[in-house]
Amino acid sequence: MQLFILILYLLALLFVFFYSLSQLQLLFYFLKAGKSLHYKKKKNFTESDKDNLPLVTVQLPIYNEKLVVERLLKRIAQLEYPQEKLEIQVLDDSTDASLEVTKKLVAKLQKAGLDIKHIHRKDRKDYKAGALREALKTAKGEFIAIFDADFLMQKDWLLQTLPHFEKAEIGVVQTRWGHLNKNYSLLTKIQAFALDYHFILEQVGRNFGKHFINFNGTAGIWRKTCILDAGNWQGDTLTEDLDLSYRAQLKNWKFIYLKNVVSPAELPITITAAKSQQFRWNKGAAENFKKNFLKIARNSGISWQTKIQSFFHLLNSSMFLAVFTIAVLSLPVLVIKNQHPEWQYLYLFMAGLGVSTLIFLATYWVAYSAVYSKTIKTFSKFLGLFLSFFTVAVGLSLHNSIAVLEGYRGKRSAFIRTPKFNIQKGSKNIKVGSKSHAKFTFSLLLEILLTFYFAYAIYFAFALQDFSLLFFHLMLFLGFGFVSLQSLKARG
Repeated sequence: MQLFILILYLLALLFVFFYSLSQLQLLFYFLKAGKSLHYKKKKNFTESDKDNLPLVTVQLPIYNEKLVVERLLKRIAQLEYPQEKLEIQVLDDSTDASLEVTKKLVAKLQKAGLDIKHIHRKDRKDYKAGALREALKTAKGEFIAIFDADFLMQKDWLLQTLPHFEKAEIGVVQTRWGHLNKNYSLLTKIQAFALDYHFILEQVGRNFGKHFINFNGTAGIWRKTCILDAGNWQGDTLTEDLDLSYRAQLKNWKFIYLKNVVSPAELPITITAAKSQQFRWNKGAAENFKKNFLKIARNSGISWQTKIQSFFHLLNSSMFLAVFTIAVLSLPVLVIKNQHPEWQYLYLFMAGLGVSTLIFLATYWVAYSAVYSKTIKTFSKFLGLFLSFFTVAVGLSLHNSIAVLEGYRGKRSAFIRTPKFNIQKGSKNIKVGSKSHAKFTFSLLLEILLTFYFAYAIYFAFALQDFSLLFFHLMLFLGFGFVSLQSLKARG
């Protein structure tokens, strides 16, 4: 049993290490890209250009978005693009009072001359994927732009993205997410930190390296023929955006990522909403690995470098499973280490794999400093965020591991909407209701028990006078403690 524990612990460490190497490669691509990646300026069109501009359909998938729908439609109406070349589809699957509110807002914009349609489905089959697929049947545009309800796109967003479709092989242009409420709380700061890493380093790195990237579900624009050629939107995974992205690139469509075009959106402000969003993303990634990776591995036209990057890209949610395995086994490993000092070389090797932490530190710093600056003050702030992010991430490792295992097992679940509250910059103390109706789940009980488990691990380190894993166990104690406490508070 002791040998089994050490082998399993070592395998999890190796997975994290090799994943960190894939991130190191993306860092290399990012640095090499510099300022050369897709910095084409927007076209300043004149009246004489209007006849040559393509017809664009903007799709707005919404579901019970009473608090943000007016803000969304107001921003859409301000888009700088000839009205005769612009179609708006409001894909409204709502089941609450917001349905009538949205109908009235759409009717008002129709009277103002905007080509906007309200499309309501009584059957929410395939959720967002189904709504997008159904609306595509009547979409008039050559290009399909998609925005979720909480996004506020720049007025010239279409003019900044459409020029990049010069080549017929370009199927998607994806832009970067910004954050309306980054400074609302520690939770939103951590989420912004993680998302900035993805949109700065990972998307740029993969795109520059000519590897598969993903449409992020919103703030991007598709060539309609690309969607249809790739098999249209499908609802057999919880991340239909990642699924269609891989199917399109398997059909040799090319994607472009624009780091400098930013659309701010609202981050989840409650732990319940954040956990729900994390569950959907991580389960969906696992489902996509099952569905698409073998197609990539067997495709002789794809380079081995792209296959490796795709492997880790689609397996990124499994990092939580590896981290959770390392966390739970770390206490038994500490015991084994003190019982069998003759295996010193093995313990040194495992400790050496901790270099992955330094790799993550370096890659996250480069991404962070690309958004902010490279000063001592900025670095100290970064260190605080980095430690906070990884502490909360390990605290979510049980929750996200359950999502990953469900994805690999093929267990189906509903697409749970992330609630929005019309948060603006500087908003504080938003009232989200007296009770969130969050249930006391078995997984929450386990998170509470794990808090005590790692508290004991800290005590045990002092009892053994072995502090090699003390900092890690302190992070685990704080992480699971934070997640447990916030989850309990969310129950009202």
